[in-house]
This record gives sequence, structure tokens and C-alpha cells, in this order.
Amino acid sequence: MGMERDLGQKHQSSVAEAVEQLVAVNPYNPDILPDLENYVNEQVSSQTYSLDANLCLLRLYQFEPERLSTQIVARILVKALMAMPAPDFSLCLFLIPERVQMEEQFKTLIVLSHYLETARFRQFWDEAAKSRHIVEAVPGFEHAIQAYAIHVLSLSYQKVPRSVLAEAINIEGLSLDKFLEHHIANDGWILEKGQGRGQLISLPQNEFNHPGLKKSAADSIPLDHITRIFPILS
Repeated sequence: MGMERDLGQKHQSSVAEAVEQLVAVNPYNPDILPDLENYVNEQVSSQTYSLDANLCLLRLYQFEPERLSTQIVARILVKALMAMPAPDFSLCLFLIPERVQMEEQFKTLIVLSHYLETARFRQFWDEAAKSRHIVEAVPGFEHAIQAYAIHVLSLSYQKVPRSVLAEAINIEGLSLDKFLEHHIANDGWILEKGQGRGQLISLPQNEFNHPGLKKSAADSIPLDHITRIFPILS
């Protein structure tokens, strides 16, 4: 098993390097379009991600609109959603023709993106449940969105109610108990005393949910940067 895993990782690495070289040498060469499409499928199966390669493919589709694959574009957008809070989805959407965006599956993905950007997680999961054929085609989607939801909650809460967490990550009951046990053991979460949905979970402190930790601008400027400024001012 270990040898098979190592061989798989080497294959993924070699594929990624080959595609990166293609993109670097001639990103506007339409001959590389099939390689980039195959690489999108490789990203899906191996649960890896390359924004640069995907943007290059979307740009090529602009020059070769008759070769555009809506299945590939949908997979690119799902992978971009999984990269949130990075702005990858907007960067990709900008390169997709409006006529393609008007197709039902892309309308759905745009709605999902809006729900995530506005932290409307209940609406997101409800909409995603109606469109499983789109999002479940990409392994790791649910886990990536749950990680993003936790990221958003950690910016806002020092202590998050169990009910709010459950809604944000779309997990309830025993599954939520196991989820909490994992994060308590590995990520410093603390379960407050209490029962039921009103129980509180203490999240690790950061500069956003605990303003006292926020560094001042002066503290964040390295000394060597300051010393470089003095000759300019004099």
C-alpha cells in the first residue's frame, strides 16, 4: 500500500510539473487545451488544485469557444468554491462567457458562491442538496466547505453555540459529537458545560475574535524595513 501511494504521489507530481511547464512556455497555444482538460480531471480524482492551470484553460476557451466543455468548466468552478475564502471563484467566473453562465448548473454554482460569501450556510446546504449531481462529482467538496465555515465562525466567535456550528457545517447528532471530539483533541476546541443545542464551544483565540491579540501597525513592520526608509526620508 505504501509503495502504491508513493507511486501515485510521484505520478501526480510529474503531471503537475508537466502542465506547469506547458502553461509557462506557451499559455495561449490551443494545442495544450486537451492536456489542461485532462489535468482538471486529474485534480478532481487526486484532490489537488491548480488555479493557474485552470485559469489558463478558461482563457483558451475564450479563443476556442467551440471546444468549451461545460463539464470541465463546472468542475473548475466547484474546485474554486472549495478554495474559499480565496477569490478564485470570481477570477474563474470572469473568464466564462455570459451565455455559459446562464446555463442552469452555472446559475446554481453562482448562487452557492453568493451564499458562502455572505455566510448563509443553511441556505447553502439546502441548495447544495438539490444539486448533488454537480457538487458530488468532485470529491472532498463537503469537507472543504465545512473547513471554510469553521474559518468564518472563528473570525466572529470566541464561543459558538452548538446549534450555530451544526447549521454552518451541516452535521447533527452523533456525527457532530465525533466531529467535536476530533477538533477538541487536535485543534484546541473546548466544550463548555451545558446540554443540547445551546451548549457553547470555545474556539482558539485569534486577532479577529479576540481584539486584544491584534498587533498594531508599528509592531507588524520589521525593523529592517524601517531602517530602509530613513535614507529615503533624509
